[in-house]
Amino acid sequence: MLCFTSDSPWTTSLVATIGGGLFGFDISSVSAFIGTQQYKDYFHNPNSNLQGGITASMSAGSFAGSLVAGYLSDRLGRRKAIQIGAVIWMFGSIVQATTTSVVQLVIGRVINGICVGITSSQVPVYLAEVSPKHIRGRIVGLQQWAITWGIMIMFYVSYACSKLDGPKSFRLAWALQMIPAILLFFGLSICPESPRWLYCHGEIEQARIVLANVHAGGDMDSRIVRDELSEMREAAQIRVRSASVSLFDLFRPAILRTTFTGVFAQIWQQLTGMNVMMYYIVYVFDMAGKTGNNNLIASSIQYVINVVMTVPGLFLIDHVGRRPMFLVGSTVMMILLFTVAGLLSSHGHFVPSGLAENTNVRWVVSGSASTGVIVCTYLFVATFASTWGPAGWIYISEIFPLEYRARGNGICGSANWIFNFALAYFVPPAFHNILWKTYLLFGVFCFAMTVHVFFFFPETRNKSLEAISVLFSGKISAWKSKNYGNTFDQTIKQDNTETWQYAARTERVSAEKPDIQVGTKDVP
Repeated sequence: MLCFTSDSPWTTSLVATIGGGLFGFDISSVSAFIGTQQYKDYFHNPNSNLQGGITASMSAGSFAGSLVAGYLSDRLGRRKAIQIGAVIWMFGSIVQATTTSVVQLVIGRVINGICVGITSSQVPVYLAEVSPKHIRGRIVGLQQWAITWGIMIMFYVSYACSKLDGPKSFRLAWALQMIPAILLFFGLSICPESPRWLYCHGEIEQARIVLANVHAGGDMDSRIVRDELSEMREAAQIRVRSASVSLFDLFRPAILRTTFTGVFAQIWQQLTGMNVMMYYIVYVFDMAGKTGNNNLIASSIQYVINVVMTVPGLFLIDHVGRRPMFLVGSTVMMILLFTVAGLLSSHGHFVPSGLAENTNVRWVVSGSASTGVIVCTYLFVATFASTWGPAGWIYISEIFPLEYRARGNGICGSANWIFNFALAYFVPPAFHNILWKTYLLFGVFCFAMTVHVFFFFPETRNKSLEAISVLFSGKISAWKSKNYGNTFDQTIKQDNTETWQYAARTERVSAEKPDIQVGTKDVP
């Protein structure tokens, strides 16, 4: 029998998404201190390149963690992989809390990053495989909400600790980061393993128990349980036929389009410029004329907005779909970024030696234009939080067939972290050298992602995890994919190609089993 007491997918998600909270903790553990005198004095006032390296070091570790995440998850199980990440986080937090140099701080952040690389890619996989389809988007989207909570909580913890004198201000804050990792490690012991992972590793009866408890209130004979098991049986047969999937297999022609789309979903999420607002919000408000305590208070407001505005995104994701959220989000963010660039270029002025409070900032705006920059910044955060924030993570958890899913999420996560690293390092020198044009650059990225999403990102709402791969076969244009699930049965009858035969097998068992019908409409 399985050893767990939680049968609710919501309880499981609340525990597992603490892994997302760790990512948020790490983001604001630096952003809250880079403007404080204690931090600048102890680390000898890091210049733009050094601060970029300190901030980006977490992303370097995350890249490494995301590469091994798929292997750990497939070999040991989704829960154990996440628990390993929690242990790594505890160790990294100890290294940071006892830091005596920039080198030790960077090492600690790299270690914490390894944890984030594991949890950020495998928590969505775990939640997607545990949760019922009709609430899957909201369940997986809680990962993004947890990130926003982690950012906000750690920012206020760090703000409170910044009132302490000397290095104990940031050391205490960095030590407190261990608490959520401890909760994650022990909390997962009461949560079920992924039923799909159990089934594919021969533990069929345990998979059936998990499905019955989580999806059908313990009813082993439920139609829902039978349907899910049938899907898993067919998916497991496919998995056996491609038993040893490697990272290189993700770039074979049959799966290349899926991999390409998933990787770019994560790349574009980074290139929206959101992490400029997360890592370097203090710099942004320095440009807008906010200094000292006023800067930290103004910065904290956007973290609250991030938490609050993620909620409507979680509700909309399963009602309007993924594509509309991508397209609307990137379009609105593009407009806001161009607006900020315009305000800064037309109303700002150059400060050759940089601000006294922050020599990395050499462009300042004041008056009503300053207010406009702050308002646009808040609106930008609200837009990202309700669109690309949750949709980016949900999308990649859905698009890969079972045999590729863990490694596919791992490679997508690694792409996220490569660009996270690059941007974390790039932004301080960008503010120092190209000034307001930094916003112009991110606005262009938002335009490019809007075009890419429209032509190449199929809709995945209300489609089974195993059948979504059909949408990447090239038979259906991305902009025509919205109603695909509603006409699935008819499409199968009209097309006898091998692709559609594969879709029929993975979507439901064949007509030889009369109690289980082809299509998605019968699944609640």
